Amino acid sequence: MYCPYCRYPDSRVVDSRTTDDGVAIRRRRQCPDCGRRFSTTETASLNVVKRSGVVAPFSRDKIINGVRKACQGRPVTDADLAVLAQRVEETVRSTGAAQVEANDIGLAILHPLRELDEVAYLRFASVYQAFDSLDDFEAAIALLRVEHDAGAAAGPASTSPDVVAAADGTSANANTPAAASTTRTKPRASDAS
Repeated sequence: MYCPYCRYPDSRVVDSRTTDDGVAIRRRRQCPDCGRRFSTTETASLNVVKRSGVVAPFSRDKIINGVRKACQGRPVTDADLAVLAQRVEETVRSTGAAQVEANDIGLAILHPLRELDEVAYLRFASVYQAFDSLDDFEAAIALLRVEHDAGAAAGPASTSPDVVAAADGTSANANTPAAASTTRTKPRASDAS
């Protein structure tokens, strides 16, 4: 590695440490020519293949900025968003792939965001999963209610396959309790006679 001060083509590693989140290694280096020290950071590369086919490096900041819009006006702190972005990155990196589809990152965001704030989850899911009617929102809310009911009855780790399938963006069977348990608290304008 070139010295950033004198451009000497070599340097010596003086100290190596992992970062707090364990994703990168920080190396302290010294130039044998000018004697000055500088730091470098090494990370395993992770690239995102966007819908357009363009490949870009993974960025936690992009995750935070995208989710921040869904969390606007909600009791979610910047620290919460940083933890969410870290969880998403860990999930994506755990696949072992050097390139991931943008869609996979969106799916990795949904679960931790639902745990963080359900309203923000609905906002994000409505854009990410292209909700186009009130029925889509009602179905998503019904699934959240079923999950709460299942969690209250059997503990927090229990979820039905229909709840998991719908959270992943697939549709639940219309004959399942998850699809049939939509409840409206306010009448629609079309219900008025």
